[in-house]
Amino acid sequence: MLRDKKVYVPRNKKLRAELIQLYYNILVGEHKGQLKTTELVIRNFWWLGATKEVKKYIERCNIYQRNKNCIETPIGNLILNVVLAKPWAHITADFIRKLPLAQEYNSILVICNKLTKMTYFVSTTKRTSAEGVARLFRDNIWKLNNLLESC
Repeated sequence: MLRDKKVYVPRNKKLRAELIQLYYNILVGEHKGQLKTTELVIRNFWWLGATKEVKKYIERCNIYQRNKNCIETPIGNLILNVVLAKPWAHITADFIRKLPLAQEYNSILVICNKLTKMTYFVSTTKRTSAEGVARLFRDNIWKLNNLLESC
């Protein structure tokens, strides 16, 4: 049966997949991809949704997945890690919140040395202000480890 001088393909998934595979395998050596395969299939055959079906078939192809072009922009150059000179010059700090109440404390201030990974855990409350964090830092970290270079 013909439609616009093209062979009409009935609703048979197996038959349609075979036709797509036939034309797609012709291009495996060149691996032109989706557009060329779609063009070849549509040139000779017609069925509703042929373009979408060719696209789905090719996207599931293992060879296509391994060889397709990456359309994402490159992230940029790698940045080397800075080698730290002395301990407690560079730290990270964060809170663990929403803990059950224990001796009037429900949060923990975690301060970690970036070089040695030594960590201090300071118990505090959820309502600690910036001034309170500064006091906790002064009383628990600075008095033991000197002034920092970065936080």
